[in-house]
Order: sequence, then structure tokens, then C-alpha cells
Amino acid sequence: MEVDHLSLIPFICLGVGLFFGIKQLSGYVLKLVDLVINIALVVLMLTIGMNIGVNDSVMLNLGTIGFNCIVISLSAITFSVLLVMFVERTLLPLDALKEKLYSENLNINNEINIEKEQNEKSSPLIWMMPVSIITGVLVGYFILSKNQSDILAYFLISSLILLYTGVGISLGTNRKVFYYLKVLGFKVVYISIAIFIGSLIGGLFSGLILGIPLHISVVSASGMCYYSITGAYMTQVYGIEAGTYGFVVNVMREFFTVLLLPILIRISNGSPIAGGAAGNMDTMLVPVTKFVGAELGLVALITGVILTFAVPFILPVLYGIL
Repeated sequence: MEVDHLSLIPFICLGVGLFFGIKQLSGYVLKLVDLVINIALVVLMLTIGMNIGVNDSVMLNLGTIGFNCIVISLSAITFSVLLVMFVERTLLPLDALKEKLYSENLNINNEINIEKEQNEKSSPLIWMMPVSIITGVLVGYFILSKNQSDILAYFLISSLILLYTGVGISLGTNRKVFYYLKVLGFKVVYISIAIFIGSLIGGLFSGLILGIPLHISVVSASGMCYYSITGAYMTQVYGIEAGTYGFVVNVMREFFTVLLLPILIRISNGSPIAGGAAGNMDTMLVPVTKFVGAELGLVALITGVILTFAVPFILPVLYGIL
């Protein structure tokens, strides 16, 4: 399969998933879809790890790649925070929105049980992800030969197809996103746009400073914490070194956001949301909500939902541009 054809896969799979998602699938089918997606995620992490381990060039340069990923992730967070601050001071004052949501008794607890979400973050899948990556690296480095690396491409593309289709189904079944937009006001979309543009600028800035190809720095920064899709897509279209950036940059973005939350909340109400980006839909929702409060937790959720659904579309578009 030619790389050019691969740029169409996200749109095809998302479209197929969306078609089935709007059919109002039964709870049993949705649970089955969730199971398949989780299995695909584990396979994807193993595959990315094996691709890293079997590539001598990547293994020898892990230190340099790691440093570059730190710079890219911090740059993406920084510029996202700056642009969200601009939005807060001009288009959407979050202090006023928070008071409005409080007066109307609208908050994240009305939509999601935060305590339950926190417990679910300790589910087996959370520790299986890093374990799968590490296991994959070890298997690739000590067991696989370079002649077997072609097999990994099939696992990678299969996992991507399942994940993209799953995102489409999720988009089709989560029509509540339009209700959230109505409640919060359409201006809340400006926050998502600011985070995305900030991530682009951060990727561009860090790429120029580090002297690495812009398609690596910009596209990886544009993953906005969606490390599974970003790492897999970049591996497929650019190669394993770029895919390593796509994965590590977005894992680090989550890590640094959690680490910096006490500082970010002192900058502005929207800064923790800016750092969490697409992760605000799931893994980052609980820690970010604890700092911004239950009312703005609803803003974090809708921002995360918008960016999570946007990333699979953004990546192939950037691939066509850069």
C-alpha cells in the first residue's frame, strides 16, 4: 500500500464508524466495541514498542530523541497556555462563565461521576499501556530481526483501522457534545482552537530551535495528548523515528501537565485545560477538574471531546501540507 493512500484511511474509517455510531447501537454492542478498541490499543502499544526496539538508529539516539520530545511537549503546552489566556481576556472570560455555570448548578458532576472516573483510571488498561510499550521494545531489540519488521506494519495498520473506526463510532454515539455546546455557548470552541493553534506554533518553534524536520515537530505537537493515534499514524506515514516522537511527545505532554498543574492554575483558569488538551476527555479530566473546579470541569470535558475527535482529521491534513 502506498503512503499516499494511507492518508485516506482515517477519513474512511471515521466515516464508517460515524455511520454505525449514529444508528444508536445497543449497550452490548458498545461494550464489545470498547473491548475491541482496548485490545487494539494494547496491540498498538506492543507494535510501536517493537518498531522502536528493532530499529538500531532509534535505539542509539533515544537520549537525543527524548530531549527533543521534552522541548516539543513543553513548547506545545506553553504556546497553548498563552493563546488560551488571550481567549480568556478577549473572547471568553472563564471567570464569568464559571459564575454562570455555578448559578445554574451546571458542572461536571452532573454529567460524570468524577470519583468513579478516578477509580477507572486505575483499571488494568492504564498500567498495561506502558508495560506493553516496554515489552514491545524488549521483544524488538532482543528477539525480532530486521527482516521481520515488515510484519509489524500489518499489525500497525490493522490497529489504526480499528482505532479510527472506534473514534467514529464514539463520535456518532456522543451526540451530547452538541448539548454541551448549547449549554456552554459556542464561544467555548475558541478554547479548543487556541489549544490547537498553540500546539502548532509550539511544534514550529521547537522544530526551528532544535533543527529537526518540521513535519516531525509540528505533527507530533498537534497530537495534543492523543499519543496512541499520533504515534501510530506518524510511524505509518513517516517511519518509526517520527512515530517515536509522536508517541513520546504526547505522553510527556500529559506528564508535564500533571506536574505543572499547581503552577498553571496560578496563571489562569484556562491554563490547566490548555495543558490537558485532548486528554481532558479521559485521562486528564480528573486531575484538571480538581484544579479548575467542577464548573470549569465541564469546559475541560467539552474541549477534550472536540480535540479528541479533531486529531484524527488534523493529522492527515498536516501530512498533506508538510
